[in-house]
Parts: sequence; structure tokens; C-alpha cells
Amino acid sequence: MSDEPQQQGWNPRDATVVGPPAALEKRSFKRPRRRTGWRRAIPTWRMVLGTSVMAALLLLGGFVAGYKLVDIPPANALATAQSNVYLYEDGTQIARDGEVNRENISLAQVPLPVQRAVLAAENRDFYSARAVDPKAMVRAAWNTLTGKGKQSGSTITQQYVKNYYLGQEQTIRRKWKEFFIAIKLGREESKNDILEGYLNTSYFGRNAYGIQAAAHAYYGEDVQDIDTAQGAYLASLLNAPSAYDTTTHPENRAAALGRWKYTLDGMVKKKWLSPAERAAMKFPAPQTARPPTALSGQRGYIVQAVEEYLTSNEIIDENTLATGGYRITTTLERHKQDALTEAVDDQVMSKLDGARKADRNVRVGGASIDPATSKVVAMYGGVDYTKQYVNNATRRDYQVGSTFKPFVFTAAVEYEASTQDDLAITPDTLYDGTNRRSVQGWSGNPYAPENEDHYSYGPITVRDATDNSVNSVYAQMAMDVGPSRVKQTAIDLGIPANTPDLNSSPSIALGPATASVLDMAEAYATLANHGRHGTYTIVEKLTKNGVDVRLPEEDREQAVSREAADTTTAVLQSVVEGGTGIAARSAGRPAAGKTGTAEEDKAAWFAGYTPELATVIAVMGQDPVTGVQKPLYGALGLPRINGGGAPAKIWSQFTDAALEGSEIEEFDLEVQEGAEDEESWEEWSDEWSNESSDESESESEPSDESDESESSEPSESSDETSEETPSETPGEDEEETHGRSTDRRTADDDETDGGTDTDGGKTDDDETYGETRDGATDTDGDTSDEDDR
Repeated sequence: MSDEPQQQGWNPRDATVVGPPAALEKRSFKRPRRRTGWRRAIPTWRMVLGTSVMAALLLLGGFVAGYKLVDIPPANALATAQSNVYLYEDGTQIARDGEVNRENISLAQVPLPVQRAVLAAENRDFYSARAVDPKAMVRAAWNTLTGKGKQSGSTITQQYVKNYYLGQEQTIRRKWKEFFIAIKLGREESKNDILEGYLNTSYFGRNAYGIQAAAHAYYGEDVQDIDTAQGAYLASLLNAPSAYDTTTHPENRAAALGRWKYTLDGMVKKKWLSPAERAAMKFPAPQTARPPTALSGQRGYIVQAVEEYLTSNEIIDENTLATGGYRITTTLERHKQDALTEAVDDQVMSKLDGARKADRNVRVGGASIDPATSKVVAMYGGVDYTKQYVNNATRRDYQVGSTFKPFVFTAAVEYEASTQDDLAITPDTLYDGTNRRSVQGWSGNPYAPENEDHYSYGPITVRDATDNSVNSVYAQMAMDVGPSRVKQTAIDLGIPANTPDLNSSPSIALGPATASVLDMAEAYATLANHGRHGTYTIVEKLTKNGVDVRLPEEDREQAVSREAADTTTAVLQSVVEGGTGIAARSAGRPAAGKTGTAEEDKAAWFAGYTPELATVIAVMGQDPVTGVQKPLYGALGLPRINGGGAPAKIWSQFTDAALEGSEIEEFDLEVQEGAEDEESWEEWSDEWSNESSDESESESEPSDESDESESSEPSESSDETSEETPSETPGEDEEETHGRSTDRRTADDDETDGGTDTDGGKTDDDETYGETRDGATDTDGDTSDEDDR
């Protein structure tokens, strides 16, 4: 036996073998290495394969189950849908929007080019593609999640299922049903049947369901009589009816034209239309809408404004609202609504004469907002919704003119801006009011705006420049503040950021922007509420089948400082007390406001407020046939219409009636240091009453300067004539008489004393700046004498 120790636990089979086999000696049994660290987070291929197989089985099972469980339901009850009911805030009815307008036709009645236009706009591969398009659905969902806008990703078959069998609600349950019903429908019905159903159930706007009703609503013809260009426009409406209706929304023409071109280009791409035919086509403007007579008067405008509010705020989409059954309580107060309508009738509509060509062009828009709540309490959209379809209170295609100037001054105080000479901008800061003075500090093309009648004021205070709407002063002030800051201040106050021509240049001060009457009312309401802004609301409550629909929560914030807003109010009070807005003071309440005129006198504005109410009135000119904006020269039998004329008179009459019975409330202002008002409302009111009394006595006496008509006719008639006749006194901003039309003195106190007058007009070298009237002023604010300047 060997002397070497034996390995324990091993017995050789062959006694001649000394040790363990070499193979056994090297062999080892290693366990798989465990994953550590970050590798543990990565699934193995077995896990991936298993999970994928499991998911595929679940999807397949879900698909099979969905296909088996979801049946094609009967058609929904859209054809007998309920009307929507619109109510005043007190519950009394404003309007009921009537029955669904629809006429079913066969596909054979729809011209083939029109059918193809619909396919080009909505589903170009309809006849070759499947009933559903999962890729498009995933792409639409992704675009929605990433903020590129809501997209349905639905085929025509899916849209037809939604319109005919289901509803418009945006829920996963509805999309689930839509998916499987579309698959079944694609197997059971022909493509032609599906397209026919889709054309008969789709909503085209103007309460038109189906392409036959749409052809009548937009072109006044049966669908078989419309041409390819018209058919392409109708097809374009399917994407968003209100966004592409160029009659209801003239500002949307560019968007509608783009969608129309997209549709026609799609037809060319599919070889359904030759390039030559495409090039020869012109945009087929639709006819003026003809709403049902149930929406006559102001009712239709109100319904339209409410629908726009609900859809633009994404409370309800347009198609869902069109199904009906909603009870909508508005914020409108009936007595204020009636008062606004009556004021417009008294001051404008009753004075129109069919024999005067210019009177055919007159339009009026108005809106009034409670500054404390941002609720719209009254709105005037036009003479009659069945005669003038466009809502003049919400349209955004007329320049606001000098009603924009207060936003420039607000920005100056808000940003503590200084002049080019490094002087703080306050109501008493002196500016150079020289006509066509070039704006200093502007790096763009030279800009030297004209004052009215090319009048040069010389040194003038901001307060007087506001009273007289001196363009050269405000253009320079906008530059001193910074045009971008002015623009942002306007947006903060309530002017929409996408307002056309709201540009960051010195010209912004003169109001080329085309905000709506309602937009301006919201912005002025912010000033009235001490700079605290709230987005306007016109809906108080919304229910369907007794269930409340959630409305947006009130969102109020301090848009500008109270000091900036209140100092602006103090300056605008001067405009009403003795400037171009003097006619507004006949409301008999503390008021602040500003007049304005669009380029070429195509619109005249008055925007003003009391502590309780902010109201904006605009008189516009528009050709009733062509829709082209027209100057207001000769309208109402007057050479021109000024912001201080009919608009201010409407404002005054409405405000007086709307607030009748309520206590007179003074402005509670916290103004910029050194900008305090010189006297209270009571003091000014008493002084004005004495002045009016003195004037009445003087008017009763014979005067060598008064002609026969002035002494024999009622003062109201002469007031109107003198106010609306273009003054020989220069300096208005495109519309109003320049200078302070009253200096709070009686008719006998004509002379300045070489010092500072009570309105803030300063004298220098014995010349009074900002004081261009020295004649008596009647109770309506019209000057009876003109100076000789």
C-alpha cells in the first residue's frame, strides 16, 4: 500500500491507480451567475417573450370578446332631438333654438365631384381602406397628448357610427363601441351605404344636418345643383363648422380658404380633379345666413354668443350642443337688455332713413359687463338676427381707434415709465403735441402720426392730450413705455392675444387692433375694478335632463396694479367731464370713458364705465350687399358720426336706465402720487347743474349770434346737429372736436386768467394749452360757439 495519504471519500476501482482521475480533479459544478445592480432591471428574453405572448393573447381575447359583445344598436334619436332653451338670469325665456334642420337624400343625388370633395377632406382612401384605422387613432391620440390639438383619427365609417348610432360624448366607452360597431358595419354594409349615411347625418353648421340642408343653408340650392368649388367648401365645414363659416365670422376667411385649398389639392392628388381645373377655381363665398324667425331681434345674437362661449371654452363641443336638450341660464339681466336695445333704437335706428344711401350701412354693437363679477349683463348684436346675421358685439374686424389709448397710459404707470427726457409719466407730464412729430427712440421706419386737422398743440399735459386724443403724444408715449409692454398690458386687461393688428410698434397707441366690442368691455371692466381682471362669462348655469354641467371656475387676478388702473380712471373721468366724451355725463353719474374712431370713419366708439357698469358701444359702417366696410359719412343725415356723438349718447341713455333706482356710487381711487382729482363728483355735479341752469337762462334770451333755427327749435335737436357736425376746431383723433369742450365755467366766464384751469390745462406765455373752447356748453355737452382757431 502506498505511503501517500488517500483522498477521503474516494475508493479507486483499480488498485494500480494512485490518485483520482484528472478529469474529475478539474471538473467543477458552477451555478448561474446572479444579476446584480442595474442589470436586474432589464428583463430577460424569456420574460420579454412571455409578456409579449401574454399581451397578444389578451388583446386577441379582448378583440374577440368586444366583437361578440358589442352589437349594432338602433339609430339614435337625433332626428327628434330636443331644443336648447336660453334664459335670462331671472329664469324668463330668451329663445328656443328650434328643430333639427335635416333632409335625407340618396347618394345618387349627390354629384360625384361633391362626394369626392368630402372624401378628399375627410378620408381619401375610404373605398380601399378598412373601416377603422388603428394607426391613425394612435397618431391622433399622441398628437392630443403632446399638445398638438385634439384629433379624432376616425374614418368616415367611424364618424358615421358616432353620428347615427352613438353620440358625441368624448369617452373611452363610446370610442370602444365605435371601434367594434364600425368593424361590423364595414362587413355588413357597402361603402356607398355608409357614405350616404355619413352625408345625411353630419353637421355642417347653421343648424344644418346633412349635405342637402347644408347646400340650402350656404348656397340656397339643392345639393345636385352645386358645383365642385361649392362642394369643396361644404366638405371643408365638416372639420369645424363655426371656424370656417366666413359669413358668421369674417375674420376666419383665411382659415376657411386654407381648408378649401387643402380639399381641392387632395382631389388633384387623387386625380379626381385636373390641375388646370383646380387653378381656374375661385373661392365660392357662401350666402348670408338665413336663421329661423324664432331667433329674430336680439335673441339670435344672444344664442350665437352663448354657443361661441360654450364651445370656445370647451364646455361643450359644437356637435354635442347641436343635439339639443340643454337648459342654459345666461347672465343677461332682462331690464338692462331692454334698456340697451331701447337706447340704440332711440339714438340711431329711429333716425335712419331708407332714402339716404349711407343709412343702409349703419350697424351698431354694444356690450355691458358688471366689473365686480365679469358677467355680461346686456348685449346688442344688431338690428335683427334674421336681417343682419353677424353679431356686431363679438366680431373682430373693426379698428378700435383711440379707445385703445388708455391702455398705453395704464402701461406707463404700471411700468413706472419715463419720457425721453427721463421724466416720470403722470397725468401732468408735458409732451410735445406737434402735428406729424416723429416718434423718438423708434428704430423702425420713421413714424410721424398726424393729429386731427393737422393741428399742432405744442406742449400739452397727458391729461389734456387724453381729453383731446392727441395722436402725436400717445404714439411717443407708447414708445417711451415700450410697444411690447403696451401690448402685454392690453392683453392682461382682457384683449385677446390673437387680436388682429395688435402689433408691438408705436402705432399700437392709435388703435389699429380689431378687438370686438365685448373684448373692449372686458378690458374696461378691468380698469373699473381697480385692475383686477376676470374673463367675461355669459352663462350662469347649464343643465341637461336636470343634471348640472360643470362650468369653468371664476378666475380673477390682479392684471395691473390698482394705482395704474385708478390713475387711468382719474384721467378718463376728465374726458367725460370736459373732453370729447362730454355727452356721456348726461347719465348723471360719476363716469370715465374714451371716444375713438376707426380709419376713414368706418366705425365710431365710446368705451366707458361707472363703478358699477362697464359698457362699450360702436357704430359701424358695412355695405349690406357686399359686406365691405364703409365710412359713415352722411349717415343719420350728418356729415360724420363721432365717438362723442351717437355712441356716447347710447352709452349715456343706457347707463342712466340700467342703474335707475340704485344709489349713485363714486369712484374709490388710489391714484399715482400727484395725480389726485381736484374735486369730488358732488362738487362737480353741483357746479355742472348751476352751469346748465345759467345756460338755460341765457338760451331763453334773444342773441344776435343765434340764428332763427337755434332759437326756435328744441335744444335736443340743435344739440344733435352741433355735436355731430365736424368742428372747424382741429386736434381730434380722427373724430372728435379738440380741446376741452367746457372749462366748468358759465357762458359769461370766457377768459382764461393765465394760470392753470380747473381741468388741468396749463398756460405758458399767456397761451392756454389743451383749452380750445371758450364758448358755453349745453347740458348734452355740445358747444354752442366755436373758437376761431
